[in-house]
Formats: sequence, C-alpha cells, structure tokens
Amino acid sequence: MKKQLSLRERALGLLARREHSRAELARKLRPHVVAEDDLDALLDDLTRCKQLSEERYAESRANALSRKFGAARIAQELRSKGLDKELAGRAAEAARSTEVERARAVWLRKFRKAAESREERAKQMRFLQSRGFSFDAIRAVIRGAEEE
Repeated sequence: MKKQLSLRERALGLLARREHSRAELARKLRPHVVAEDDLDALLDDLTRCKQLSEERYAESRANALSRKFGAARIAQELRSKGLDKELAGRAAEAARSTEVERARAVWLRKFRKAAESREERAKQMRFLQSRGFSFDAIRAVIRGAEEE
C-alpha cells in the first residue's frame, strides 16, 4: 500500500523541482487538502522559512521567458501566475536592457532574412510584437536586417 504524502511533503516536492509562485503552489496543492490541513498557514510557513519566494520565482521565470519573449510579454506572463504588478514589472525590467539582442535572436530563428515586401515586413513586425518586444526593439531589428 502506498503511503499518502502530507501536504508539506507535497509542497516541498514541488518546490524541489522548480520555483513556484504562491498562487501556483496553492492551486496545485488545493486538491490534496484534507480537513485537518491549513493551506494558508503552510504557505505562510514556507514563505517565512524562505522555501517559497515570489521574488526568486519571478527572477527564474523571467530568465526562462527572456529567451523567447520581450519585457511586456514577460510581465504579462508573471502577472498571469499570480504575481503582483510591481514585482512582475521589476522582473521584466531586467530583460529590457537586452531586448534588442533577444529580439534579433528570435527574429533570426524565425525568418533568417530581411523582408522583401511591405507585407512581409509587417508580418515580421507583428510576430515580434506578439512576442512582447517593444516597438523600438522591433524597429531596430527590422532596420538592421534591411541594412545587412
């Protein structure tokens, strides 16, 4: 017979695999709560012991997302995971300094060559915009490709 994991063991197992936001961890643990468990108290305790950290989660998630997305999309993704707007904004701000280089890398993986028509150029710009890159970064990437 398989031993039933306590809520704390489950939470620590999830946190050992990767960082989680408080809201995300609560959502994953909620189906396993039994009558004597207090989910909020557990999450407070994990935060107090620094095993659960919204800041660490924001930093690691922003770092992972920065390979594919611009700062605006990173901030939106973090807010969708339950982080407050200010924390999501701070984490995304770190990505702004390298936005042009990252946009260029994403553009190269997708298109590989400069647009040959206005329609193709607009398509490339819309693609980068959908990835959350700023207009200035998009313009720099497209102009740089046309000049090469």
